[in-house]
Amino acid sequence: MVLGFNHNLMYKGEVFHVQTEDSGASNPHIITLLYRGGVIISSKKTSYSDILKMDNLEVVVEELMKEQHKNMMHRLKAGEFDEKAFAIKAQLIANYEISSPEPESDPVADLFGQPSAPVSAGKNDISMLFEMPVAKNGQETISTISKPKSDTSGKADSLDAAILSFFGNHDKKS
Repeated sequence: MVLGFNHNLMYKGEVFHVQTEDSGASNPHIITLLYRGGVIISSKKTSYSDILKMDNLEVVVEELMKEQHKNMMHRLKAGEFDEKAFAIKAQLIANYEISSPEPESDPVADLFGQPSAPVSAGKNDISMLFEMPVAKNGQETISTISKPKSDTSGKADSLDAAILSFFGNHDKKS
């Protein structure tokens, strides 16, 4: 079984990719896709369920794949996809130029009544991973989850040290 064909073509200064695949006898169809910049411009799907009992099925399917693949390349070169292919360029550029709006509020602060602190706000260990924020409006929450045992300085030096202190150091020394 031939898995597929792939070709990159330069057309009007742009790279297009043509990909043809066989889905196999259990799902007997050949699909060819034409891409430009990761966007599918065209597709062609052909069933071959009517020829599954042929003796030389693999050879016939390979020839069908080659013909469909070449046909898609010829259609591209003939200009059949120009309008769709080159209209996408303007849309892609426009999407990159759209700036993200700034959030109007902090969703963490809205939910828990306190501003969220950036990671660099004074805590350089992982202890903040074990702290739960206190809810606003008098709702009760668990204020902390079991904190890991820390070393003598009270802070974990690294993630490895924090993991070992939390689960215990079970290294057997010889």
